[in-house]
Amino acid sequence: MSEQRTRPVRDDYVVWRQATTRWADDDVYGHLNNARYFELIDTAVNAHLAEATGVDIRHLPEIGVVAEVSCRYFAEMGYPRPIDLGLVVERLGSSSVTYRIGLFQGDGDQASAEGRFVHVYVDNTDPGRPTTPIPPRIREVLAPLVRE
Repeated sequence: MSEQRTRPVRDDYVVWRQATTRWADDDVYGHLNNARYFELIDTAVNAHLAEATGVDIRHLPEIGVVAEVSCRYFAEMGYPRPIDLGLVVERLGSSSVTYRIGLFQGDGDQASAEGRFVHVYVDNTDPGRPTTPIPPRIREVLAPLVRE
C-alpha cells in the first residue's frame, strides 16, 4: 500500500484488543508519550500471536524478530481513556510478515495513530540466527488477518 494512504478507519482492521492507559504514559505536554505507542504496537502483535497459537512464542524453534517499526500520528491520545488496537496483516511473505496496527481512543471511526511492524523469522536455536520460513503454526493464525 502507498505511504500516502488516507487516515485509517476501524473497518481496516481484523482483530482487536484493548489497552489501559496509565498516568505515567503521558508526557510533560499531557499526551501519550511517543515511546508508549511503540510498546502498544509490539504488544498488539505479540499478544495476538501468543493467544492465537496457545504457545509461548518466545520459545519456538523459529521466532519473529523486529526488522522495522514505524508510527504515523493523526490525533493526540492520553490518560485516562483506554485505547483500542486493531490488527491486520498487510503482507505475508515466506520468512517475513508486515502488520498494520490502528490505535483508536474514544468512539470515533478514525485512527489516532497507525503503526507498521515487520517481523522476520529466524532460527531461535542458532546463535547466527539465519532467516527461516514462517512456522506453520504462526502462518495458520496470520492467514485470516491478511487484507489486501
